[in-house]
Amino acid sequence: MRIGHDPAIRATLIVTTYNRKDALELVLLSALAQREPPHEIIVADDGSTGDTRALVEALAAGASVPVRHCWHQDTGFRLAAIRNRALAMAGGEYVVMVDGDLVLHPEFMRDHRRAARPGRFVQGGRALLSEGVTRAALRDRRIDFGPFEPGTRNRKNALRSGWLSRLASHRGRSIYRVRGANLAFWRADVLRVNGFNEDFEGWGREDSEFAARMQNAGVARWNLKFAAVAYHLWHPEASRRMLERNQRILEETVTRRATWCANGIDRHLG
Repeated sequence: MRIGHDPAIRATLIVTTYNRKDALELVLLSALAQREPPHEIIVADDGSTGDTRALVEALAAGASVPVRHCWHQDTGFRLAAIRNRALAMAGGEYVVMVDGDLVLHPEFMRDHRRAARPGRFVQGGRALLSEGVTRAALRDRRIDFGPFEPGTRNRKNALRSGWLSRLASHRGRSIYRVRGANLAFWRADVLRVNGFNEDFEGWGREDSEFAARMQNAGVARWNLKFAAVAYHLWHPEASRRMLERNQRILEETVTRRATWCANGIDRHLG
C-alpha cells in the first residue's frame, strides 16, 4: 500500500442509491468534476427502477473515467448487500464510499487520497443542507456550495483547511458515530473482515458493525476533519422499524469481538 498523498492510488468511488435519480445526478456530476478524479465510479443501486440505470448510462457515455452500474432486485432495504456487490466489482486498491445524496467538494477525492494510510479507515463528515436549499439545488442542478451557504447545518463540516485538518483530525474509537455516507478504506481490509454484514436489513447499525469488525481486526478509525467536504441533500428520515433487531446483531459482534461475518462479501467474489 502507498503511504501519504499519491494521485496514483487507484481509488474507486462507490455511490449508493435507491430511487432518487435527481439527487444521484448531482452527486455524480460532482464526482466527475473532481480535480483529482477517482479511478472509477460504481453506482451501488439497491433496486431502483430503470430511470436510474438510464441516468448512469447517459453520464457514463461522456465521462472521463469509467462509471458502472451495480444493481440488484428490490426486495427491501438491503444496503449491506449492494455495497458488497459493488465492492466485489471494484478495481481500485482504495475505496471511498458515499451516499447518493452527498454532493462532493472538488477536492474531495484528493483529500481522501491524502488521508489514506495502511492500517486505518477514514471517517469523513458532511454539512447538512436544508429542505429549501436542497429543492433549489435539485431544480437548478447545482453542485457548488460553500461554508457560508444559507440553510446549512453542521457548518463547520463545510470548512476546508489543510492546517486545520492536520491539527483536528484524530483517531477515534466509538463505533456509534460511524457513518457510511463518507467513509474510506483499503479494499484488502474489507476482504479481511468479509465486507458488510448482509444479516442487516432495514436502516441502522450496519456501518457501526462493519467498523467494529475492522477495529477488532486491528484497523484503526481516523476521523478526518476540515477535509473531504461534502454537502448532504435533505430528505425525510428512513424508517427505524428494524433498528432493534439490527442493534442485537451489532451487540453480538461487540461481545464476541468478531472480525468476520458469515454472510458477507465472499458470496459475491468470483
